[in-house]
Amino acid sequence: MAKLTIEDLKKIKEKVHKEMSLRDGERRVKVTVHMGTCGIASGAKEVLDTLLQEIETAKVNDVIVTTSGCMGLCSREPLVTVEVINQDPIKYEYMNPNKMRQVFKRHILEGEIQTPFVLAKGSEIIK
Repeated sequence: MAKLTIEDLKKIKEKVHKEMSLRDGERRVKVTVHMGTCGIASGAKEVLDTLLQEIETAKVNDVIVTTSGCMGLCSREPLVTVEVINQDPIKYEYMNPNKMRQVFKRHILEGEIQTPFVLAKGSEIIK
């Protein structure tokens, strides 16, 4: 197996950065479903699957979906963070497939934050 060079690693870094950055390309929204063990046990996989289905059904191509590990707020799982370009990130708590559909349709597509599900806006805890 060939060894990676520093140049190879830089190319990989640039490629990943392009794919993940909201400000590059046509990406308008980044959604992170937090998938630590506690999140998965609370239903994060179903929330992720629902989000991916909604994106496919709506034929949306300016939303990037990613996952992360535990945020350390196990009692509030499943957690989802929605980052719309040039806006504070919104952290949603106690998500389920129905709430994810609502967040997708109203917040991600229409720009209306779904306040009843919000844990935090930016670095400010709401509840």
